[in-house]
Amino acid sequence: MSTQDLDTARLGDYLAAYLPGLNGPITAEKFAGGQSNPTFRLSAGDQHWVLRRKPPGELLKSAHAVDREYRVISALQDTPVPVPRTYVLCEDESVIGSMFYVMEYLEGRIFWDPKLPEAQNNAERAAIFDSMNATMAALHNVNVDEVGLADYGKPGNYFERQVNRWSKQYRASQTQDIPEMERLMDYLVANMPEDDGQVRLVHGDYRLDNLMFHPTEPRAIALLDWELSTLGNPLADLANQCMAWMLPGGGGIAGMQGVDRKSLGIPSDEEYIARYCERTGRQGIDNWNFYIIFSMFRLAAILQGVAKRAELGNASSPEAKARGEMVVPLAETAVALID
Repeated sequence: MSTQDLDTARLGDYLAAYLPGLNGPITAEKFAGGQSNPTFRLSAGDQHWVLRRKPPGELLKSAHAVDREYRVISALQDTPVPVPRTYVLCEDESVIGSMFYVMEYLEGRIFWDPKLPEAQNNAERAAIFDSMNATMAALHNVNVDEVGLADYGKPGNYFERQVNRWSKQYRASQTQDIPEMERLMDYLVANMPEDDGQVRLVHGDYRLDNLMFHPTEPRAIALLDWELSTLGNPLADLANQCMAWMLPGGGGIAGMQGVDRKSLGIPSDEEYIARYCERTGRQGIDNWNFYIIFSMFRLAAILQGVAKRAELGNASSPEAKARGEMVVPLAETAVALID
C-alpha cells in the first residue's frame, strides 16, 4: 500500500467510536513535507483531524514509533507545553495497514524559513523567536514524574546512548563509504562530556518548522513531530536548533549561514542561549562545541536513513533523494568544527 493513500471507508468505520461528532464519510489529504511518518488531514463535513501513521513496508528497527508520539502528546495535555488534543491510538494494523493515531487539527502558521519573510516586521520576528525559546524552556521544565513519563527513556548518559543509536542507524542505512562520518563517530566517543545527571523530556527534533504558530499572533500553539522524543539531556534540543541556523539554506535545510540576523530582528545564538538559560535556571553551558558537532552528525545519520528509504522505494516524500545528498556536505561541516 502506498504511503500516499488511506482506506477511508474502513478508517471511518473504526473512528466513529472515538471522534466526537463524526458523521458522514471521511476524506484524507496527505500533508506535504515530513520524511518519516506520513501525516494526513482527515475531514468529515466541516470537521477536521490529523492522522499520523507508520509507513507500511520494510522499516528500520525502532524508527517510526507513533505509539511513543501519542503517549508523550497525551501526557503533556495539561502542561505549559502547547500540544494538540489526542483522540485515539490504533495498534491494529488491519485498519489501514500500519499503526496510527489521531489528534486535533489546529489552524495556524508553519514557518519553513528561519528568516521569517512572512513576518510583518522585525518586532514580530523577534517575538516568534522568543516564543520558540519559551516553548523549549517550558518543555525542559516539565517534571517527568508528575506527567507520568518517568520511564519514557533509559537511564545513563544520554549522549552516549544517542551516539550509539545514531551510529547504528547510520550503519544500517549506509549506501556508500563516507570517511567524515567515520571520523565523527570516533570523535564523539572520544570526547563524550561527563553526564550531569539531568533528566528532562527532550523533543529530539526541535526546530522552527516543528512548531505551529497562532494564525495572527507571534506565539506557538503546538509543538509537533515527537517521533524522536525521549528522556535525556535538554542541551540536545538547544544545540539542534542553533546547529540548524549555522547551515547554508537550500537542499531542504533551513539554514541562516551568512544572514545578517540583527537587521531582521532575529537574536544571535548568544542572545538566544542566554534567554534559554534564564528561563531554565542555568548558569551557562560547557562543551558547547561537542553538542553542535553531535547535532550535525545526528542530522547526517537521519538524512542517510532518508537516502536508504529512497533506495528501498518507501520514502514518505518525493524530495528524499535530494535530502540524502546532504549527508556528505553536512559531515564535512561537522569535521571542520573538530579541526
